[in-house]
Amino acid sequence: MKQIQLIFILLLITKPLFAQDLKTVNKGVLYVSPNTLMTVLGSFDNKNMAQYENNGEVLFKGNFNNDWITTFNPSLEGYTRFEGSTSQEIKGSKIIDLKKVKFDNSSTQPAFRLHGTAVFNDQVDFSKGILNSDDYGGMVVFTQNAAHINTSNDSHVDGQVYKDGSTAFLFPVGDKNFFRFASMSDSGQTTASYAAKYYFENSDPLFPHSSKASNIDLIDNTEYWTFDKINGTDVLLTLSWDENTTPSLILTQPLELIHIVRWDSTQQQWIDEGGAVDINQKTVTTSVNVSGYGTFTLARIKDNNTGDLIIYNAVSPNGDNYNEYFFIDGITKYPNNKVTIYNRWGIKVFETENYDSKGNIFNGYSQGRATIAKDNSLPDGTYFYTLEYEIPNLSGNSQFIKTAGYLYLTKQ
Repeated sequence: MKQIQLIFILLLITKPLFAQDLKTVNKGVLYVSPNTLMTVLGSFDNKNMAQYENNGEVLFKGNFNNDWITTFNPSLEGYTRFEGSTSQEIKGSKIIDLKKVKFDNSSTQPAFRLHGTAVFNDQVDFSKGILNSDDYGGMVVFTQNAAHINTSNDSHVDGQVYKDGSTAFLFPVGDKNFFRFASMSDSGQTTASYAAKYYFENSDPLFPHSSKASNIDLIDNTEYWTFDKINGTDVLLTLSWDENTTPSLILTQPLELIHIVRWDSTQQQWIDEGGAVDINQKTVTTSVNVSGYGTFTLARIKDNNTGDLIIYNAVSPNGDNYNEYFFIDGITKYPNNKVTIYNRWGIKVFETENYDSKGNIFNGYSQGRATIAKDNSLPDGTYFYTLEYEIPNLSGNSQFIKTAGYLYLTKQ
């Protein structure tokens, strides 16, 4: 059984009235040792000029307030649990810096009301209860190595989430009891910082759906996301669809016509950011790095018939004469074409025109930028392709078709 080992330097004050009215006030230094469990039954108040350091495990059953230093030793446990049956206020004039966190509260939503800035540095377990920062002026930050588990309609962040660092990340955002994530690819820059938020609202009043690029057919009128780059390189963006929130008109067949669109404030219209559709995961990913930031949603693009082309998206250059290269059946009939392939970070690894005309095929080797050695075999995994080609017609007016999708590379 864990024993409580605490070091106090002025003063930890507990006022034992009724169980629901207990109040713990720290006016000095409160240190929770490793392998130690501390339970705070009522509210906790870390006063101005006080320091609270958790290197063990602390359970907060009531409200939490921080007006000075809340910290931890990165090499130690630092586990904080917010658990209760009535809503909990999390606030303070100073940053609430936490390592490993669990949210578990069965009260009426939102179970957690965030007024201050909470910085998460490790795993966050969204076991039960929505963390609402949107209505209370709070801020949620995930640092470079932070992640989350168990996110759902019943437990997520209702508000904007910031992500620092270069690692790929799925933003745990939702609105009105719906969890609808946005995710970004690895940006490759440790000083990068991004922010995402989900709105279960019609974007049309703010960003008119009648103002759109010519290839966009129908725009999602029930939900939208904001995604912003504070610092860093451009990234691939992934959005999901859900039959509970996404309009049925967007989800008609063929699903491959679902793209991500962005409101371009300069052009004052919605533009197509592309879309590689994963039907199994119910996600759409921009084919290349986004061309800008701001407001995004899903849309259906106009069905430009790809003619008689058949695209085989499996590549296994292993010498068995099956799927030895990225095969586009019929592409040689349309020589004015361009094929580009990117890895999951949005880095171009292959590009050619007049594909498959003179041995210019993709068979798992890089022909990309200098950061990936040319003619080096690429690792197994998922890649994205874009294909542009011209279809001439008898009237002399050509039609340019652009399509995108996933490519699966394996040496097996």
